[in-house]
Amino acid sequence: MSQTKSGLIVPSKRSNIDSFIAMDIVSKAAKLTAAGEDVISLAVGQPCASAPKAALTAAANALKDGVISYTNAPGIDGLRQRIALHYRETYDVEVDPARIYVTTGSSAGFVLSFLSMFEAGARIAIPSPGYPAYRNIIKSLSMVPVEIETSHDSRWTLNAQLLEAAHKKNKIDGLLFANPNNPNGTMLQRDGFATLLHKAQELGIRFISDEIYHGLTYDFDAASALEYGDDVIVINSFSKYFCMTGWRIGWMIVPESLMRTIDKLQQNLFICAPQISQIAAAAAFEGKAEMELVHRGYKTNRKLLLQRLPKLGITNIQPIDGAFYAYGDISQLSDNSVDFASKILEHTKVAVTPGVDFDLSRGKSWMRFCFAANHQRLVEAFDRLDKWLGIEQN
Repeated sequence: MSQTKSGLIVPSKRSNIDSFIAMDIVSKAAKLTAAGEDVISLAVGQPCASAPKAALTAAANALKDGVISYTNAPGIDGLRQRIALHYRETYDVEVDPARIYVTTGSSAGFVLSFLSMFEAGARIAIPSPGYPAYRNIIKSLSMVPVEIETSHDSRWTLNAQLLEAAHKKNKIDGLLFANPNNPNGTMLQRDGFATLLHKAQELGIRFISDEIYHGLTYDFDAASALEYGDDVIVINSFSKYFCMTGWRIGWMIVPESLMRTIDKLQQNLFICAPQISQIAAAAAFEGKAEMELVHRGYKTNRKLLLQRLPKLGITNIQPIDGAFYAYGDISQLSDNSVDFASKILEHTKVAVTPGVDFDLSRGKSWMRFCFAANHQRLVEAFDRLDKWLGIEQN
């Protein structure tokens, strides 16, 4: 017997968030691929390389035992100790492994950070352009994203002056900052990063440092927030540098004052990160030599984009200091990046991401190109774009 619609099951107000357009494009590209089309994706931050061999071997050996189970909520002790060693080796920082929590990707780290430090209605600053999931996670947790526009004058990165100006207009409770940033890969150098962090603390703004693209820089290294003190939250992941996106494994480092709070939230929201992924992650650090070869490939791909994008008419490209994205101004080609991305996918079978994902006010004039693809596939993608736009190559 069919039931009449009662109207009881309706979406909550806090679930009224924007879609992640990059993932919508991935879905469309997947349908084309399933239909037999040869699609080249430059749409999402998906490394084309596999996880380190040591990680794959460790996971395979664990599967042979046949039992994959829950772990302690903070994660496997061996993995937490290895992450602590990573900070000693990379940043010359001593971190107590007890402050390290293994998470289901960096995404769980964001949720745990916001819930542990802020009340509903808290105002959390993020840069614009910036990663759209920041905005949408904040909104879904009944908090307020405060998007601070960057520009050519600030070298397209958030800085201490912009933060202070925004705080003076309306009090800000927290700052989530990625260095390198997504979608542009733009970075603050060490002094500028330290100044931003110290300004936030001076203003009473709690600082969350998204360091997911550390290890993937080109002209200068990234500083960790932990180099300047422990009164911060640091979030990172094995997704980007270690090419382990689908393993959904990351970590966060928290002050002692939050340890029990994070423990309880992790227990109840996620229980623990997947054990098989934790085992693989602990071994992944043995594969840094492999990952540096991948990093070298990104440098080659970055050079290619800086050569080929201007030939398409995309000459205004925000500085690519790190990560594996180029964020370019397409206003000479289109006044609607969503429509333009759809046409590109339809006519060239190349998937790219419109800027409206990353910048609500100016994104129609911008587009992100991920260059974590295989180099030859990247060349093929630009050859297709050239052909579609009628550009003659020398």
